[in-house]
Amino acid sequence: MNKEEIYELMDRFESGSLYSMKLECEDFSLELQKAPPAPVMAPPLPAPLWPGGPVSAAAPAPADTPAADEDGKAEPGSDVIVSPLAGTFYTSPEPGAEPYVTPGSRVEAGRTLCLVEAMKTMNEITAPCDCLILEILAEDASVVSYGEALIRYTKA
Repeated sequence: MNKEEIYELMDRFESGSLYSMKLECEDFSLELQKAPPAPVMAPPLPAPLWPGGPVSAAAPAPADTPAADEDGKAEPGSDVIVSPLAGTFYTSPEPGAEPYVTPGSRVEAGRTLCLVEAMKTMNEITAPCDCLILEILAEDASVVSYGEALIRYTKA
């Protein structure tokens, strides 16, 4: 085997799909190896972003949409905590237990107000600030939608 034949064999090996090759003749042997291509990895997906931060943080309703009272009139100075995800709304940690809050309760920022269960995970909805609970707007054990008003409060 001459030089030109060896170089042509090397070129074909390099452009081919083999990763190793061994050739033995009477007067010489040739062994070629190359690394297999690295697997192509998809870039990681970004973490989902929930409006208002993490799921456990309750987002107050936008300031330009004040909460309405029973007559449909807006009550000045009140805000609404909305559901950050779709799920089942619970006012207490378990059936028959005392609710986390009731109308008239004064709570500190970060205190659990209710739960929204989604995909068998209980998500705590917490108070965004020190506040006075005015009204529980959703019915216990009812299905709520993303952005649905859950609790009306005023800052304390």
